[in-house]
Amino acid sequence: MRSIVALVLLVLYGAAAPAQAASCKAQAAEKKLAGAAQTSFLKKCEADATKTCEADSAARKLAGAAKTSHMKKCVADAVGQ
Repeated sequence: MRSIVALVLLVLYGAAAPAQAASCKAQAAEKKLAGAAQTSFLKKCEADATKTCEADSAARKLAGAAKTSHMKKCVADAVGQ
């Protein structure tokens, strides 16, 4: 139960300040990653962003087209396209 509450708080904090977090591509550039290291980092970062966006969608009780649209924008913003 505590982990669920912590996850919800984390999601709400993340949703409240999305502009403060650097995108995955910006983080990779900051770390000067290239090649396989960059690919691996971006893949993991995108997976983490998808999980966070899924939790945010659930917290907002989105479904159907609204959820699809939210997920697409949320992940794109986190990855930095």
